Amino acid sequence: MTDTAATPIRYDVERAVLDRYQAGAKQVEASLCCPTEYETHYLDILPDEILQKDYGCGDPSRHVNPGETVVDLGSGAGKICYILSQKVGRDGRIIGIDFNDEMLSLARKYREDIAQKIGYQNVEFFKGKIQDLALSLDKLQTWLDSNPVQTIDDLAALEAERDRLRSEDPAIPDNTVDVVVSNCVLNLVRPQDKTQLFREIFRVLKRGGRAVISDIVCDEEPTEEMMNDPELWSGCLSGAFREDRFLEMFEAAGFYGVEILVRQDEPWQVVNGVEFRSMTVRAYKGKEGDCWERNQAVVYKGPWKQVRDDDGHVYHRGQRMAVCDKTFQILTSPNSSYQQDIIPVLPHQNIPLDAAQRFDCKRSSIRSPQETKGANYRETRKNDAPVCGDGTGCC
Repeated sequence: MTDTAATPIRYDVERAVLDRYQAGAKQVEASLCCPTEYETHYLDILPDEILQKDYGCGDPSRHVNPGETVVDLGSGAGKICYILSQKVGRDGRIIGIDFNDEMLSLARKYREDIAQKIGYQNVEFFKGKIQDLALSLDKLQTWLDSNPVQTIDDLAALEAERDRLRSEDPAIPDNTVDVVVSNCVLNLVRPQDKTQLFREIFRVLKRGGRAVISDIVCDEEPTEEMMNDPELWSGCLSGAFREDRFLEMFEAAGFYGVEILVRQDEPWQVVNGVEFRSMTVRAYKGKEGDCWERNQAVVYKGPWKQVRDDDGHVYHRGQRMAVCDKTFQILTSPNSSYQQDIIPVLPHQNIPLDAAQRFDCKRSSIRSPQETKGANYRETRKNDAPVCGDGTGCC
């Protein structure tokens, strides 16, 4: 097998994908769909044209909450966006991004009609590449219409305007999004752009935000022959991530709490012995930053004897493990993916964050109870509760 990223591809991947999905926007192409169950009551208001011409492999919308701002990468005909518009409600916001004019036209066609049905408008679509979320190609096209490129100087002016839009008028600014979702689109991006794609997802998310991505993965690397088959690439196969590397891409971009939410049992397709299936992954942003000592600890409940987090911290079952404030918040906050397995241990004396010292990452990983209670803690407390009803003693 050949490493996907290193395999030379002898055709224009973006052109092959664009042609395939432009055709899919005009006429239903069932082979682009992976069987998926959606929350059906959100589909009732959607026109058949959107339902039939939207292609996906999972339902990331299940993991979005009311009031959130959500970006849908490769929004296609708009099905996920219009499901999300109902889930996030009037106070939420949905942004769909796609590179395909035919799909964008189809999604925008029903925007006002659906807004009237649900009673508010919270969806917008823009043209762009999902690996470059700062650049609105709609705005760049508007500039280009008035400034056609005919000379080398004109080309330089176009490039300058592109850079200006990214820096001064970004389509999606840094740290502004609660959730990034995608449904069977990341695999369509060129190999050389995939690292940048994950960086862009990370960039636009707020601290504490998350990515929920449904995509096609494979158990082995596609062969070089498969990689150079435009039909297989545009059909969501040859560009699929190998399962383990899909998770590694999130980690390399800075995400933590990377978790497989759904993995299809039986493969969707098998080509040359390589199995392709749908998988939905969730990952969080927010482990970056300084470490401060506030005498907090956590106890891992089990059932494993010990576990290790993304930063290399080891948590031993039943032990009070010393953690910095950042890690404590990551592990114990109500929205944390870890909190069901963790018991928080707070200090008796609160240390304000602005008075905290640097956390010593070289210190013992076990936190003594005296640290959380205080070295001078000598309290004696008796249980004065009434005896049980039968008079035999304490309940």
